[in-house]
Amino acid sequence: MDIDWQLFSDSLWPIVRGGLLGTIPLALASFTIGLAIALVMALMRLSANRFVSFLARAYISVIRGTPLLVQLFVIFYGLPTLGVTLSPWPSAIIAFSLNVGGYAAEVIRAAILSVPKGQWEAGYTIGMSRLTTLRRLILPQAARVSVPPLSNTFISLVKDTSLASLILVTELFRKAMEITAYSYEFLLIYVEAALVYWVFCLVLSAGQTRLERRLDRYVAH
Repeated sequence: MDIDWQLFSDSLWPIVRGGLLGTIPLALASFTIGLAIALVMALMRLSANRFVSFLARAYISVIRGTPLLVQLFVIFYGLPTLGVTLSPWPSAIIAFSLNVGGYAAEVIRAAILSVPKGQWEAGYTIGMSRLTTLRRLILPQAARVSVPPLSNTFISLVKDTSLASLILVTELFRKAMEITAYSYEFLLIYVEAALVYWVFCLVLSAGQTRLERRLDRYVAH
């Protein structure tokens, strides 16, 4: 098979640009909001109040038990039947944020539980309230433990944003689809898009490794 290198070269920047201006911002916005949701859900999950804990468990169960694509379609195509119409970008951000919140909540909960109970007692001993102990002692230690799995969640999210192309969000994969619409070079362009995703993930993985090493400096060995 002859490879059209000219088309490959001409289409590379539009695809990369779609990633830089669409995929990465979408992933960052969704991940940031999703982390906030995850923290709230994790704390609710750990609550002594059974009803509060049940609500968090129900949310996590629904998110983890349904496909992301279905969640995306429910928000973009389903909500208008209830009179709530959202444009593609807000729909994608909401769907991805809720999805991240469901998965990351269990990561954060596990990280909090991994902190020795003696840390809670130490906080109470010096007069800290439960909230202050959580904020100043528990969460900083839990954050270090949760960095690897949360980083993996973000990298997965970067790839999952390709689903946003199905609701007309202009991102990396959408650009690839637009190029194949007039070139008909499906294999070449989609392989090119896959390579760009791969490079993005390599860069993010390198950043994850660097962050883990930096945090490791503050841990006694």
